[in-house]
Amino acid sequence: MAEDATFPHATDPRRALRQAMQARRRALDARTRIASAEALAHQLGALPALSAPGYVAGYWAVDGELSLHAAVPRLADHVVYCLPCLADDTRLQFAPWRAGDPLVQNRYGIPEPDLAPSSRLSPSELSVVLLPLVAFDRRGNRLGMGAGYYDRSFAFRRERAAPPLLVGIGYAFQEVDTLSVQPWDVPLDFVVTERELIACQR
Repeated sequence: MAEDATFPHATDPRRALRQAMQARRRALDARTRIASAEALAHQLGALPALSAPGYVAGYWAVDGELSLHAAVPRLADHVVYCLPCLADDTRLQFAPWRAGDPLVQNRYGIPEPDLAPSSRLSPSELSVVLLPLVAFDRRGNRLGMGAGYYDRSFAFRRERAAPPLLVGIGYAFQEVDTLSVQPWDVPLDFVVTERELIACQR
């Protein structure tokens, strides 16, 4: 997961790619966004891990990210859906959330569940994580927003297999031939777009 702006040795080409992809996302019209979210929900239905009992983490779509609003209601009843919360140590925790539950905005203005830290889950307690991305390649490399939260939070996945299963979510146009890899990057297991489910080959 290539979230490198706050890490040393961040490269200008990655910043340029991030800016170009973000601009293209923001330019999408509402009709395209809604249709893509519906198509994404269909593609996610082909991922068996989402049908198993456990905690599934998603995200609150911002800045043109491909929304999960059509996919979340289709999760099985025995799946507990969670949203990320910023922890004080610049890592993520996760809290169960259902539509209508109270939310608060974090320091980036992104809504997160209004729950005490003692009620949150650690990254290792999750079974599946749906991660937003800015760009990706089929080897499972991911370019994120640049703050590094996901890489720090799931660093343990560099040393062991799933769980949690790491599933990148993005539009098909966000695919690139290859992304440069940094030592802190945590690779994805799958990428799902509005067009297909990709099993990453490393």
